[in-house]
Amino acid sequence: MNSKVGAVSSNGVYAFTKPNRESIRLLAGLGVEGDVHAGTTVKHRSRVAQDPTQPNLRQVHLIHQELFTELREAGFEVGAGDLGENITTVGLDLLALPTGTLLRLGDEAVVEVTGLRNPCLQIDAFRPGLLKRVVHRDDEGSLVRKAGIMGIVVSGGVVRPGDPIEAEPPHGPHRPLDRV
Repeated sequence: MNSKVGAVSSNGVYAFTKPNRESIRLLAGLGVEGDVHAGTTVKHRSRVAQDPTQPNLRQVHLIHQELFTELREAGFEVGAGDLGENITTVGLDLLALPTGTLLRLGDEAVVEVTGLRNPCLQIDAFRPGLLKRVVHRDDEGSLVRKAGIMGIVVSGGVVRPGDPIEAEPPHGPHRPLDRV
């Protein structure tokens, strides 16, 4: 299956969910135009409290639509934008991508993958019990995070549902994703 954008979402105010849009504009070095998490330094409240001068490695949040199918099968009604992501993807194993992968979205936009989203307790406030579905320990005891990935905008451009996505892994040794 060809990878594509399933939905795009943004919100100009702090809220857990983000409304779906007809399109979003990615701004190089900043993130999603008009989104509360756009900027060169951290915008997520927990990160700002730790050190507001940290670089913003979480400018764009992407989640694979296949996660929503898995969650629905477990009894959780969750859709595009509900978990605060900006871009919902279809047909791309986001969690298997190495750090530094370039995602070409549509005609112009490029996002560099920086790491895994580290979901917080707000997920359980949205849907009780959901956090255990998106963060759990595997059979070896390793922590598994499935709530999407984060990235920074390398090249700006408009992104719309239906746009193709091309993943270009980095050169050299691949580093697995870690939380950012």
